[in-house]
Amino acid sequence: MGFFSFIKDTGSKLFGTEDSAEQKAQKVKEHLSQYNFDLSGVNLNVDGDTVTLSGKAKNIDEKQRILATAGNVEAITHVKDDLTLTEPLKIEIPDIQKTMYTVKSGDTLSKISKEVYGDANQYNKIFEANRPMLSDPDEIYPGQVLYIPQA
Repeated sequence: MGFFSFIKDTGSKLFGTEDSAEQKAQKVKEHLSQYNFDLSGVNLNVDGDTVTLSGKAKNIDEKQRILATAGNVEAITHVKDDLTLTEPLKIEIPDIQKTMYTVKSGDTLSKISKEVYGDANQYNKIFEANRPMLSDPDEIYPGQVLYIPQA
């Protein structure tokens, strides 16, 4: 399906130095659960710095949000997407890689909105798509990966 890259030293700090792969997987799943995602059909494995998600996600929006949230964990550099969708796609997405955006130094949601939609005033669409991972539109950081919904 897909393979997404993340910056290793950014994101939520979940792991201890002695955590096993199973403990890391459980901690990532608990982290995802905080955001009220439907994880009933989602399987999660951690191997080194890679999280693999398989099974079924509710829809494309939830799938992309799960992938972004799983990758925004310190010490995780890759998320392998083996998720399928319970609800069929209603729109054609030409390049699923374009639905993820890695925040760079100096970025704001308005700046990102201008870049991806051509309109800085659509920043709230990005903010809402990344809630509750984002609690304030002014609090993003370099290396964070955001889900960018269709315009």
